[in-house]
Amino acid sequence: MSRWAAPIAALEQGLLQRDVAARCLLLAALAGEHVLLLGPPGTAKSELARRLRSLLPGARYFERLLTRFTVPEELFGPLSLQALEEDRYERLTEGYLPRAEVAFLDEVFKANSAILNTLLGLLHERLFDNGRQREPVPLVTLVGASNEPPQDDSLLAFHDRFLLRVPVAPVDDDHFAALLAPADPPRADSAAALDATALAALRAEAPAVTLGDDVLALLADARAHARRTEQPVSDRRWRQLGALLRLQAASRGAAAVSPWDLWLLPFVLASAAEPVPAWVTWFDHRVGQTAPLDLDGVDRAVAAFEQQLDIERRAPAEQQDDSAGKLALARAIAAPDHRDSELVRLTSERAGRRWSPVHIAARTAQCDALLAQLISLRDELARVAGGVSAAMAAHDWLPPSWRARIGAVHEARVGQASAWCARLAAARAGFAALPVDEALAGESPAPVAWDAVP
Repeated sequence: MSRWAAPIAALEQGLLQRDVAARCLLLAALAGEHVLLLGPPGTAKSELARRLRSLLPGARYFERLLTRFTVPEELFGPLSLQALEEDRYERLTEGYLPRAEVAFLDEVFKANSAILNTLLGLLHERLFDNGRQREPVPLVTLVGASNEPPQDDSLLAFHDRFLLRVPVAPVDDDHFAALLAPADPPRADSAAALDATALAALRAEAPAVTLGDDVLALLADARAHARRTEQPVSDRRWRQLGALLRLQAASRGAAAVSPWDLWLLPFVLASAAEPVPAWVTWFDHRVGQTAPLDLDGVDRAVAAFEQQLDIERRAPAEQQDDSAGKLALARAIAAPDHRDSELVRLTSERAGRRWSPVHIAARTAQCDALLAQLISLRDELARVAGGVSAAMAAHDWLPPSWRARIGAVHEARVGQASAWCARLAAARAGFAALPVDEALAGESPAPVAWDAVP
């Protein structure tokens, strides 16, 4: 990452497996949108919000833990006694949420209806009703946190105000040892600061970014997926998603949205944590080209040649003589720890069948035909893997964990194809090494049955 490397590093420093959440928070700040972090306590939700505030020097910050007993005065300020004396119902908002530029509200869904109704307008319209006046608020982004999604339908409208809804899970077992290691305290980095003028310029550039036909086709497919899985997505959310994608592309200096920009879809379209993995899989398959390939026939074809080689190696001599008896005698007199003695080897070769040059040439030619297809398949898989890897490396925002996950699929495919090539090459060498009798005329054997490689 170039332009945004320092801010991302400042958000992630010392935190494990938070590359997705950090990027979502930073993009939300750039776009002036709000983020909901969903996860159990102790998963660095509040720490991420505080670090985001540090990226905006001089920004006023507000933080509060909400409970069912929280009163509006705790968020919006106390009533002005002077205004009450003048028959005006106004709040003193200085130092409270209506004057904050970055805010963090923990357990956002536990607030009462009086607070939530006020927050609805404040989050969406950036306006606060203070007595008879509607005052604009300077809020850039509000980070909400909750241990669970809203359980009451009355909270759905408030829930929908968070454009990005990001699950935050505990550190997995692979990173447990790193979790226990001493952590360095976060370091201030002046290069990580976000300039307000630059942010305004970026937001002004974003509407000029285009949505190409490839991206529109993917978004149409995503809409169909949402419909199939009964996940309603409002028109407003689709429009907000389009604006966020344009801003992400503009932040990369691109004139058009890339399919890789759609990595944000799971966190915009999924209404809860449970559907997110399915949306991630959708992205991996459609954009990362990780959809399963029907390659079972390839393995069966390679196995067919290996089995045929085994049959021909074990085939007895066509004419009965005393070779089998000699082999048994050789094995009987050989020491137990010298089963592969020269006597046994020579006797085994004489007891086995010999093949005509025509037979061996036919078998190796059949191997060559399949091997050519396998090499072509391996090269095509390698070409796709290289293209995907280059596209991921060139995208400033794609989380490293996603690059690793998608790259592992392609690496495994190329590795499997290479293994098939190696197995078939070994089988070919085995056919070529079969005992040969130059005097045998022979006929070409029936081809080994195998399906064409896709």
